[in-house]
Amino acid sequence: MKRRPGGSVKAIFLVVTLALAAAAYFAWPKTGGERRVVGADTAKPAATASAPVVAPSPSHPAGGESSPPAAETVRGANALLTVSGYIINRERIEISPRFQGVVAWIGVKKGDAVEKDQIVVRLDDAEQRANVAQAEGRLAAAQVALERAELAYRRIHDLFTQKVVSVDAEDESRLAVAAARAAAREVQGQLDLARTYLEWTVIKSPISGVVLEKLAEPGELVTPQSFGGTRGPSTAVLAVADPRDLQVELDVNETDLAKIALGDKCRVIPEAYPTKAYDGVVAEISPEANRQKGTLQIKVGIKSPDRFLTPSSPPRSEFLP
Repeated sequence: MKRRPGGSVKAIFLVVTLALAAAAYFAWPKTGGERRVVGADTAKPAATASAPVVAPSPSHPAGGESSPPAAETVRGANALLTVSGYIINRERIEISPRFQGVVAWIGVKKGDAVEKDQIVVRLDDAEQRANVAQAEGRLAAAQVALERAELAYRRIHDLFTQKVVSVDAEDESRLAVAAARAAAREVQGQLDLARTYLEWTVIKSPISGVVLEKLAEPGELVTPQSFGGTRGPSTAVLAVADPRDLQVELDVNETDLAKIALGDKCRVIPEAYPTKAYDGVVAEISPEANRQKGTLQIKVGIKSPDRFLTPSSPPRSEFLP
């Protein structure tokens, strides 16, 4: 029988021992490896999450006010109808001269605030001053004629009482006084008219508000010609409006008219400032519909408007139940 060499058995035993030691080493959990596994597991859900992570807005930090979209959602939740329109001035007043004249001075410009009865325009008044002076002269002459007629009448009347003159002479003298008095009143009226035209050369603002447009310049000839309507032919000098009296002009579909009535409450939200809301009320419903559009015009009065509401800007109007 052949005997195995002792060296090869020892070598086999050594290899098996090293293999077992290596297996035990790699099978034993390591602290660093545990951290790596945990880090990988925690990073994986964040990478595969379906909802995106949204950072808080700088203007609305976490825990503060709601963001504009959320506020809009809450506001519109209880609205019967939401319609977009345009802000307008309830009244736009175009100031025109009362007679043809040349602009001598304009004291305001576009955007200026004006007070009621503030002088804003002066027309050349040379002709009107001359007319006043002429009428004053005629009135003085008429008053002298009246005084002369009254003196003559007193003399004739005394003679009449003494039966020196006839009744016809006394009547003629009395009627001459009446005619002189009538002529004086006529000239007085002409003087008042001339003074009125002179006053009209000074144009004042009819309301307290803001100048929307400056429609003439010094030296231009202006007339009171106007054909009415909205921005039709006109010779206005200035256009003014009250910024505290604003409305929203809306076109509402005919199918939604049943949801709206005069006096209904509204909420007006400007597109430029979606976090702001203003109370409003349905102030006007047009009696006629637009055939082409199939809409009806609605006007919503805005309560307590401020500088954030600008005419011609597009706000959103929510009609409340």
